[in-house]
Amino acid sequence: MDKNSITGFVLIAMVLFGFTYYQARQTKAQLAEQAQLDSIAAVEAAKAAEYASTLQPVVTTTDSLTSETVAAIPSSIYKDSLLEASHSRAEQFVRLANDKLELVLTTRGAQPYSVKLNDYKAYASDELYLIKPGSSEYSFSIYAGQNIKTSDFSFDVVSKTDTSAVMRLAFAGGGYIEQSYSLHKDSYSVDNKLSFVGMQGIVPKNVSMMDMDFTAVIPRLEKGYKNESMYSMVNWYFDGDKKPEDMGRGRNGSKRIDSRLSWFAFHQQFFSAILRAPQEFASGDLAVTFGQEGNEEGALMTCSANMRCDIKMEDKVEVPFEFYFGPNHYQTLKALDHKYEKTIPLGGWLVGWFTRFVIIPLFNILHKFIGNFGIIILLMTLIIKIVVMPLTNKSFLSSAKMSALKPEMDKINAKYPKQEDAMKKQQATMELYRKAGISPMGGCLPTLLTFPILWAMFRFFPASIELRQQPFLWCNDLSSYDSIIDYGTKIPILGDHLSLFALLMAVTMWGYSKMTMQSQPMNSDDPNAMTMRFMTLWMMPIMMFFICNNISAALSYYYLLSQLFNIAQNFILRKFFVNKEAILAKVKAADSKPVQKSKWQLRLEEAQRMQQQQMREQQNRRK
Repeated sequence: MDKNSITGFVLIAMVLFGFTYYQARQTKAQLAEQAQLDSIAAVEAAKAAEYASTLQPVVTTTDSLTSETVAAIPSSIYKDSLLEASHSRAEQFVRLANDKLELVLTTRGAQPYSVKLNDYKAYASDELYLIKPGSSEYSFSIYAGQNIKTSDFSFDVVSKTDTSAVMRLAFAGGGYIEQSYSLHKDSYSVDNKLSFVGMQGIVPKNVSMMDMDFTAVIPRLEKGYKNESMYSMVNWYFDGDKKPEDMGRGRNGSKRIDSRLSWFAFHQQFFSAILRAPQEFASGDLAVTFGQEGNEEGALMTCSANMRCDIKMEDKVEVPFEFYFGPNHYQTLKALDHKYEKTIPLGGWLVGWFTRFVIIPLFNILHKFIGNFGIIILLMTLIIKIVVMPLTNKSFLSSAKMSALKPEMDKINAKYPKQEDAMKKQQATMELYRKAGISPMGGCLPTLLTFPILWAMFRFFPASIELRQQPFLWCNDLSSYDSIIDYGTKIPILGDHLSLFALLMAVTMWGYSKMTMQSQPMNSDDPNAMTMRFMTLWMMPIMMFFICNNISAALSYYYLLSQLFNIAQNFILRKFFVNKEAILAKVKAADSKPVQKSKWQLRLEEAQRMQQQQMREQQNRRK
């Protein structure tokens, strides 16, 4: 290494050492200065807290801030003197109302304090608060020299009418944040507009986002916790999608959303708090936590939405929002044209289509002329049963014709009594059905086609707000379970009550199964057939009773009517439309004719022969 290189390395080392020494001294000085500032701030904060404790809260009047007021309050938490004064001032309440809704606002954060629906009442109360007083928070956070959260400050009320209010949070620099609320006439919608006026010098230019937090405790409003929680959830909707997504239904959950979304909903079984952003939310986090049954607060679930919103600070920035505080009534939500009605759980595409275009219109037409919902359900059942009668008739007639062949089936059972003759017995049975002109599967397909109707009813009745708190016979609320006996204690699976509609439905289901099985041949040698018979006759009615004991009485009532109609239909068909002698004569006449088998029958018989041969080989190997 030459002399010049050594000189260069020495100079570089000296420069690095000098720079490091200088930076260390600067850092030490800054730390000392910051420690002094923190100490001063801590003392001032303590003084401010002591001073604030001596202030008398003002709840019923609003005084504008004066220079004397500002001077009297030491600045300690916030750099802005007006913000510090607003932070220390007590809240006031502003009441807005129309025919549908009463919205109480608090100046603390310029946010909803309580929401009461005028046309409804809770199960255990004469009033219905969708949001009880003080059980929610609606706030915005933005950086304006320091982090500012609107719920930390009391706004000034600058204007108010019966249905609108404007509140402002002033800054010492001359700008302000404004929150305005406006109720629509005869509507559950509330317009909310957040404005930033003259804030371009206070909020840095590089701030392009703000956070919105909306948290609400949704109270218990219905009779049965299990049914209410099962139909309660949090929904969110992406603009352009066919339907919103959801989570909850009695289970705690959380969801991180990294794409833009249009709105979200805190959805109780029959009522919703929905917040829509016409300019869309940029992203967000949603969560729902269900309260334990019987909790002291009477809380059903706690819902939270922490959303990120775009913002571009100018001289005046307006960010609109739209609230909906109201019932989950299909037509009411659909009229708003934001896909809110899709939050009502009406089933998948087939079942949902049938519910929206058949069940709901039929229900509404009947409701125009009839006020008793028990009668409406009865008429709906009759109309639907009559419409699908061509399908069900075919199924019932096939079953009735099979029952007419019972004497012939007894002969077949006597001819093939052994288990190893099961294949021959099956072949003889199929041949008997062929001679009588009966298709064993002919009655199954029509019955399967009626399942979407049954499922549509299962989804419609528990979600129909029209049935809420509507009495019928001994039931005081068709949307919840009916109870003729309350045990006072919870029994596993059964619950703490006995539903008469569920019990009657299970009894009629058992009676209908018994009626159809008595006329059908029973093969006591086939364990599968015996198991199926036991499941149909006993397990299905018992299982349906336990299910329906805790759900909508309207649904149990519909199933009861449906079973009674099936019993009557089956009885009439067998009594007046099935001639047993004619069917048996047809079988005897077919015995004298040459057998003409279809290709399908030939393939079936070949498969049966192969199966029988395999069984014989297995038996030989065992021997």
